Amino acid sequence: MRIRRILAAVFATAALAGLGLTSATTATAGSVTATAGSVTPGECTDNGGTIDRSTPVLPTCRGGMYDGQTVD
Repeated sequence: MRIRRILAAVFATAALAGLGLTSATTATAGSVTATAGSVTPGECTDNGGTIDRSTPVLPTCRGGMYDGQTVD
């Protein structure tokens, strides 16, 4: 009886730890994508934007979902 309780506690702890690691990995992957700040020309135009090539350094997506992000 005591072994069952110990095993149940071990499995519950392992399950919660695994869930926490999965959430941390997802959050990290999402933040890397969000902070990149550049989109492809197809992503810009497919989501309602136009490519502004008059900017000094890199072309910029104007309008649509990716407004203001650089285009690679």
